[in-house]
Amino acid sequence: MNIYRKELKSHRKSLILWSIGVILMVVSGMGKYEAYSTQGGSINALVGDIPQSLRAVLGFSDVDLSTLTGYYSILFLYLLLMATIHAAMLGASIIAKEENDKTAEFLFVKPVSRNTVITAKLLAAFTNIVIFNLVTIFSLLFILGKYNTGEDVNRAIAGTMTGMFLLQVLFMVIGSALASCKKKPKTAASQAAGILLFSYILSVAIDVNENIEGLKYLTPFKYFEAKNVIFGNGLETIYIILSAVLIIGFIIITYATFQKRDLNN
Repeated sequence: MNIYRKELKSHRKSLILWSIGVILMVVSGMGKYEAYSTQGGSINALVGDIPQSLRAVLGFSDVDLSTLTGYYSILFLYLLLMATIHAAMLGASIIAKEENDKTAEFLFVKPVSRNTVITAKLLAAFTNIVIFNLVTIFSLLFILGKYNTGEDVNRAIAGTMTGMFLLQVLFMVIGSALASCKKKPKTAASQAAGILLFSYILSVAIDVNENIEGLKYLTPFKYFEAKNVIFGNGLETIYIILSAVLIIGFIIITYATFQKRDLNN
């Protein structure tokens, strides 16, 4: 429990900064909504004239941007990118922290097992993710509520934020598994970010080229797309199961590999 509290305290400042960042992103994003909504069909026509490849990169799907839920489905992608980057870097850094700070010897001479240490660190990272997710949810409910004229936007927020939470946990454990596997864990955060970037680029490529749609299972960014969650089939069971399997698998890797490797100090 002392390790858990210590990790929460050491990441407190970072969590506050990331939370402020996501609130500002929601505020700035919704600041543009009023202009889009008043233009109505003209903004949809304007976006429709943008080449498909550029629309895919920018996250503009075939939705009505003059509606609150349609606009939110676009904004969600940017919130998702921010949340998963935070999660991946957190998962990697919280495992590699002792070796990066040259305090591994001090920690592991204490009468605690490596499993206990890993469990405390993962719980602390999970707590950070829960807090970040809640900050995002409440900021969305409050700020989008000011612009709502009767749409069921709260349901859209609930569905997409559930999907985002699953992806946050997934990228967190991808980062922790990398940090546990590597002999030089300080590079794990950048590599986790690289995997995330590759996953996003692959999702964009799938949007551009329908012939490679079968690769959608390889990129988590296709699991809970806002346009599908809000306007389509909702949270699909296959992707929930796949996310859970991957999360469990990377947790197992984290524990197993950390037990076997030598710690640098």
